[in-house]
Amino acid sequence: MEFSSKLLQNAVNEMAQLPGVGKRTALRLVLHLLKRPKNQTEEFAKAITQFRENIKLCKNCHNISDVDLCEICSNHKRQTEIICVVEDIRDVMAIENTSQFLGHYHVLGGKISPMEGIGPHQLTIESLVDKVKAGKVEEIIFALSSTMEGDTTNFYIYRKLKDFPIRMSAIARGISVGGELEYADEITLGRSIINRVPFEQSIKNTH
Repeated sequence: MEFSSKLLQNAVNEMAQLPGVGKRTALRLVLHLLKRPKNQTEEFAKAITQFRENIKLCKNCHNISDVDLCEICSNHKRQTEIICVVEDIRDVMAIENTSQFLGHYHVLGGKISPMEGIGPHQLTIESLVDKVKAGKVEEIIFALSSTMEGDTTNFYIYRKLKDFPIRMSAIARGISVGGELEYADEITLGRSIINRVPFEQSIKNTH
């Protein structure tokens, strides 16, 4: 792709680093920004910069937040003894949209994936173990996607926690195998949480 401007080329190259954005889509987006009033483009750039500089991770659940303790963790009406384990904020948003879960979350920040060089120690698993050790957790709900990486992560955490006196369950397989939570419809996802099964049973169902 030939560019008539080095500035345009640099902008396109940066935009093309976004997931799912190729060079042609990046060019279209950059040209769209160029057509917008300058103040709108400046506000767009300001929002991204402020987000990157000021965003926090909740000190309790590791969810993305504006403050040290996110709105969910600071809500006294939530059930602190039930923790739903998810991959990232997209899964929190998907489950919250169902209005079927009133507990807390624990955001892992990814899934165990040797192919991508992601091991257990790069996730927030030890933080979850510490919560269970504190003795205030009654149930852990595994809500990772039904992929090999998701199942591997679930099983790793299960092995770390199996000797503690807590219930461990997994969302029902209403979510298709290989499917991501963020793409599940709210009714299906809500039912999969309500109809969750003991984790040991979920292991048997996948073999």
